[in-house]
Amino acid sequence: MEKLAILFGSTLGKYISAQATVFIISMIPILECRGGLVVSALLQVPIKQAVPLCVLGNILPIPFILLFIRRIFKWLKKFNKTRHLVEKLENRAMSKSDAMDKGEFLGLMFFVGIPLPGTGAWTGSLLAALLDIDFKKAIIACFIGILMATVIVASLSYGLLAAL
Repeated sequence: MEKLAILFGSTLGKYISAQATVFIISMIPILECRGGLVVSALLQVPIKQAVPLCVLGNILPIPFILLFIRRIFKWLKKFNKTRHLVEKLENRAMSKSDAMDKGEFLGLMFFVGIPLPGTGAWTGSLLAALLDIDFKKAIIACFIGILMATVIVASLSYGLLAAL
């Protein structure tokens, strides 16, 4: 993930500001705020600017995923070329639903907030939509999870990178 974030950051950074690069990277699935914070540390964006940019960039797609992903998936399943991909994404998300055993809200919050491979706001939102978790509950859990992940990754990115 770090190499991918650096690749995006170095490519985008040639054409737009460091702050805009951090914001855009934070919206990209897989990278999210984790990738945005790594890039912000490397592009020397002050942490006071980087954290709000990453949180905002990461939370922005979440309502759209929660509201529209089921309809989009239903439509995509009508086509042979995309049916397999959609089913793969659904199965992958549902395989991670074991994290919800502790209760919907806390499970979703920790799923989004603990920065491990395959977790994050995009996957958490997809999972919340597929499990029919209440919209408001899902938004709040994702937002708190994003804040948790941001604090963890910011302390690692800025702390460890600054020590090097």
